Amino acid sequence: MDARERRVDTARILGNIALLVGLLITIVGLATDSTPAKGYLFAGMLVFAGIGLRLEAALTDRR
Repeated sequence: MDARERRVDTARILGNIALLVGLLITIVGLATDSTPAKGYLFAGMLVFAGIGLRLEAALTDRR
């Protein structure tokens, strides 16, 4: 496994984690109705960053 493959795998894993955490924050916040608006903003930023990391990994892996 070379350095490029490790970077792709790391970006993909971190993207998955960011997506999962963002969605979990949203689901728990909606279920308990105790999450402030800043929590949803943070969850949205995590999801956005996760999608970006996944896209970066896909584009880098294509080369």
